[in-house]
Amino acid sequence: MSEIRSVLVAGLGTMGRGIAAAFARGGHSTAILTRAPEKATGVPAGVAVVGDLPAQPPDLIVETIVEEMAPKIAFNARVEAAYGGRPILVTNTSGLPVQELADKLVHPGRYAGLHYFQPADIIPIVELAAIRQTDPAVMTAVAAAVARCGQRALPLGQALPGLLINRLQHAILHEAYYLIEQGVCTAAEIDIAAKEMLGPRMCITGLIEQKDLSGLDTHALAQAAIVPHLCHSATPSPVVQDKFRAGDLGVKTGRGFYDWRQRDVPAYQAKTRARLNRLLALLAED
Repeated sequence: MSEIRSVLVAGLGTMGRGIAAAFARGGHSTAILTRAPEKATGVPAGVAVVGDLPAQPPDLIVETIVEEMAPKIAFNARVEAAYGGRPILVTNTSGLPVQELADKLVHPGRYAGLHYFQPADIIPIVELAAIRQTDPAVMTAVAAAVARCGQRALPLGQALPGLLINRLQHAILHEAYYLIEQGVCTAAEIDIAAKEMLGPRMCITGLIEQKDLSGLDTHALAQAAIVPHLCHSATPSPVVQDKFRAGDLGVKTGRGFYDWRQRDVPAYQAKTRARLNRLLALLAED
């Protein structure tokens, strides 16, 4: 399989812009597909904007449109109608069933999950998930393209809903929301624990290596004592779903778990981005 040289990112949202910026940085000919190119703003340097599928098929198409099955299935069908199985087609979803999306395709061997994290052009890890039909050469080509962008594709043998990292995140968040509902702590107190203890330690020794270092005997005994008392509900957390129904969506609407209405959100986001860059640079020193 030839090297990926041209990339089309479908979707001009925050993730789409970040993904496009990463591929452009890696030297790929990169474009973003959006329904209203004349209204496009915040387009990364070196990235073109198009309103329709180009006449010549790109080597790689990254779908990062709305997180709903029907639009994604329709988009994939549109790509195959235009190009057959010539491009590699990947989806940025982690929550939707990637295998079900693949099973609707005529050329599922050219399909995989490629999941980025926000900010997509900074986070060094990208999840690359094979479905049952994925050609191994597709995995190799996509991983090489990601590497040229200065990032690493973490290969996953199954495309389970949530993939790897979001499954871990949501397991932690499910318990965190339960603790808030029970009045054990506030959202701010959970964030303090994450920022000042969990995050720094995991940066150095990971999640599982740390347990080897501290002793699996201690860990096994603690697990036996604590796990029975965790929240094992399969129901999405009411504390989140209630905010969603009320329209409290975080910075998008001014309120979420925090009140953002009187804060300079762009300045705060720029500050967090800069701090993340410094942290990643420090971790890369080893």
